[in-house]
Amino acid sequence: MTRELHFKDAVLNQLARRANVAQFVSFSPTLEQRFARVFGYGANHRFADLPAACAALLAASGEQSVNVRSFDPATPKSREFVYGLKTVDEIAANVRRLAASGLYTVLNETIDVNDGGVSGVVLGDVIEFAPGDTPRAVEKPGTAALPRASGMRLLETVYGFAPELDRYDRTTRVEFSLHPLRRGFRHEHSIIWELEEVGRSLAKADVRWPNRFSSFIGDKAFGLLVADLLGLPVPRTTVITRAIAPFTFGQPTASGETWFRTSPRVQEPGKYTTVRGWVDPFHLMAREDPTGDYIASVLAQEGVDAVYSGAVVATEKSNGGRGSLTIEGTRGFGDEFMVGRKKRVPLPRSVQARVQRLYASAARRLGPVRFEWVADTRRTWVVQFHRGASPSYGRIIFPGKPAMFHRFDVEAGLEPLRSLIEQVEGTGEGIVLVGDVGVTSHFGDVLRRARVPSFIESVTVRPRVAAQPLAQLPQATPVGRSSE
Repeated sequence: MTRELHFKDAVLNQLARRANVAQFVSFSPTLEQRFARVFGYGANHRFADLPAACAALLAASGEQSVNVRSFDPATPKSREFVYGLKTVDEIAANVRRLAASGLYTVLNETIDVNDGGVSGVVLGDVIEFAPGDTPRAVEKPGTAALPRASGMRLLETVYGFAPELDRYDRTTRVEFSLHPLRRGFRHEHSIIWELEEVGRSLAKADVRWPNRFSSFIGDKAFGLLVADLLGLPVPRTTVITRAIAPFTFGQPTASGETWFRTSPRVQEPGKYTTVRGWVDPFHLMAREDPTGDYIASVLAQEGVDAVYSGAVVATEKSNGGRGSLTIEGTRGFGDEFMVGRKKRVPLPRSVQARVQRLYASAARRLGPVRFEWVADTRRTWVVQFHRGASPSYGRIIFPGKPAMFHRFDVEAGLEPLRSLIEQVEGTGEGIVLVGDVGVTSHFGDVLRRARVPSFIESVTVRPRVAAQPLAQLPQATPVGRSSE
């Protein structure tokens, strides 16, 4: 039986007729040049010899580096792969060595997956991607997934160029990578690695974060990008990241003021700085996260002339119920409210109605969400945005019936609460917050994230923190009524 031959370089040559591919030159075992795509040269330009081809490819490579792949056309399995060669002599020597073993070779430019770009797959109405990886990132957990149009707009917002992906039919599976600096034989930002006709796909994107890309640019930045894509009013925001050039999105507020908000890689409620007014963003990141492990970016966000501010969470459905919304807030700016240093106030019906409309608009697309909001005299703005329902209901933050609970005075602040949470996690004990603080505040956030049974007890005189037996949690308050 005659074996079918698989010429990987011929497939790459065919792909290059339709798409921008990584620059390459290929050779047979006799060192005869087969195909070539090098920026600045015509398609399949014939170089004088092997060293001339190596020199041209090395000079055209953005990384000044070349890889050598080898293959046997009688088997689809790849053979030896040599990465990151920096000189003509070492490239040519490896090609000659592999050719002497009867192997075909493909020399291609090295493209650093850690250059600040992303790699992924687009098919049908779904685009998936992640930073610091190849297109096979989609086979790993943590890949960002978005509807095709929304994902393309998000990537254009972040990188400042439109991905060259819409030229391919929706029945085509496209493996791609995007790069801040132009790459490939066409010198474009988008590299296509593989095209495969697979037919119609009915898959839908499950938009969730944290994911690898939200960690890359900052959880807060990603959430607000999603809110902006949904058409929610997000104040004009410039994101200053560690890894890529700054980018801007959102709508002007006409306040003429700036708020700085740190954006951790994963949500850390109330842990890092939010400040009114301009500060040095790089000094701020260096001071609060000198290793660069926790804060991905800072947000310079246009301020809002706040009349009321607060947060909204949706409760999870239980026993076939519909769930509910909890909307809480205070007068003026809400940063002090979120960390428990400013009391809740009754909100005007008009403000509650505006928040409810924003919630309904987002929930139609994403399901349950939670967000922080600021209302001026004309509209209500979204200043933080997350997906997911909350287990909170009434004054209960996280349900459960522990044998013991710790009373915690909210005036002590968030950091002592984090320390207490570390002590009680895994012990079966719970925490009662003592003081006039909202379930939507950062106190509620950190307890929900830790899944510690907890509730809020509002008292006039706050007792000392102590551990006591817990008979039962308080009864949930009916939806839409005051809990006090």
